[in-house]
Amino acid sequence: MSSLRAEWTKLRTSPGTIWLLLGVIALTVALGALADGATHCPARVCHADPTRAMLIGVDLSQAVVAVLAVGVISGEYGTGMIRVTLAAMPRRAAVLAAKAATVTGVVLVAAALGVAGAMLAGRLILPGRGFPPLSLADGPVLRAAGGSALYLALIALLSLGIGAAVRSAAAAVGAVLGLLYLVPIIATTVSDATWHRHLEQLAPMTAGLAIQYTSGLRGLPISPWAGLGVLAAWAAAALLLGGLLLRLRDA
Repeated sequence: MSSLRAEWTKLRTSPGTIWLLLGVIALTVALGALADGATHCPARVCHADPTRAMLIGVDLSQAVVAVLAVGVISGEYGTGMIRVTLAAMPRRAAVLAAKAATVTGVVLVAAALGVAGAMLAGRLILPGRGFPPLSLADGPVLRAAGGSALYLALIALLSLGIGAAVRSAAAAVGAVLGLLYLVPIIATTVSDATWHRHLEQLAPMTAGLAIQYTSGLRGLPISPWAGLGVLAAWAAAALLLGGLLLRLRDA
């Protein structure tokens, strides 16, 4: 509990934390509203997925989550405070676990608020674009909304693990963003359909964001919950690597 209290105090007193969390909320809502306004459903034929449009802001707000989560540990390496932290709490696995718990908690709250705001904006905008009103009582919509909040929490854990492994904030953020955004771009250059599909199934972003889709599921490279599971595996692997290097290396 002392580790959790210490990490919570450091996180909430960090000057950038509140602004980054507000950025997650604002980007999730604002980009979702813009996508809603640009989406239109003709009277007879409608191929758009309105839930995905509402939640598209997550595509960008995840970058802010990555910056926040990497900074939780890389910031201490940059200032040298990590030596003080490890001297006060020698159990390094407990330190990383406490950081993971605190950053996941605050990201989940911000993600929930952002998703709720995006859903509200969608309910106000999309009916005027030809879509029926969406409700969280609809199972796929609830799965997409709740899964989006979990997606951002897993991005935080992935970023924290990479930050612990790499130490440098700039390099760690670059590694996370490259993994999230560049792998799908690389997949588009692969001409072989089988390998293209496998890359999309393994890429943390394309796999994880499958949780947001409520229509055209047969055309997805991976099912929604399986895709979120792939992202969870990436996050677990990053945390294990980061934890191992944290134990083996000097501060």
